[in-house]
Amino acid sequence: MRKPTDMVELPHLAEQSEGPQYLALRDRIALSIEMGRLQPETRLPSERSFQSGTGAARGTIREALAQLESEGLIYRRDRSGWYVSPPAVTYNPTHWAGFMSYVRAQGRVPGTETLDKTTLPADAGLADIFRVAPGDMLLCIKRRRTIDGRPVLVERIMVDPALAPDLLDHSLDGSLTDILKAHYGIAVARNRVDIRPCALIRETAEQLGVKSGAPGLKVTRTSFDEAGRVVEYDREYWRHDAIRIHVDLNVRA
Repeated sequence: MRKPTDMVELPHLAEQSEGPQYLALRDRIALSIEMGRLQPETRLPSERSFQSGTGAARGTIREALAQLESEGLIYRRDRSGWYVSPPAVTYNPTHWAGFMSYVRAQGRVPGTETLDKTTLPADAGLADIFRVAPGDMLLCIKRRRTIDGRPVLVERIMVDPALAPDLLDHSLDGSLTDILKAHYGIAVARNRVDIRPCALIRETAEQLGVKSGAPGLKVTRTSFDEAGRVVEYDREYWRHDAIRIHVDLNVRA
C-alpha cells in the first residue's frame, strides 16, 4: 500500500479563472493519474491537506473527489481515505470464461472466499428460471471475489441440487465451473447476461468495504448446458471501477 503523496501540485483555485472550482480540482488530480504521477493504490492526501494546498472549501474538495469516484479513477476505503483505482479487468460477455481464468489471463491474481453456502426454497421467479415448483429447494452459494487482494465483487449463485446433489460438500473457494465439469460432467454451453448500473448498499457495500450507496455494476448471468437446462443463476455486484466491458464484433455487409 502506497503512502499519502504530495505529488499533486495544485495552484490555489482562486487563480483558476473559468469553470466550477470542483472541476478544476478534478482535472488536476485526473491529470496526475493519467500522467502516472499518482500510481494505482496510492493514497491521496487528506481533505484537510487538499484544503491547505488549494485554498478550496471542504465542499468543493468533496465534490471533486465524488466526481473522480463516479468516473472510477479513485475509490474510498472505509475509515482509511481515498486511493487511486487499480486498472480494471476486461470482461467480454460474449466469451465464456470463469472469473479465475480471465483474471489470470490478464496478469492479475484472482481470489475467491465463500461467505455462505446453504439451501433455500425457490420463490416464484427462481422457480420459473429453473423450471421447478415454487418452494423446491435450491443450492445457494455466496462468495466474495478479489483481484490482487482487493475485494471487487460479491455474488449469489443458485444451482439445482438435482444436477449437483452434494455440491455444498466441496470447497467452493475456486472455480465452480471446474467443479461442475470435473465432478458432475456439467459444461456450460450458453450464457444469458444482463448488465446494468446499481448502487452497492447494506451488506453488499460492507462486504466490499465501500460506503453504502457507492456506484456499482450488477451482472446477472443465467448459464445453460447443451440440453437447455439451467446450470447456474448468478447475480454479481461489482465495484464499478473494477471491471471494463469489452465486446469485439465482426460486422458483415
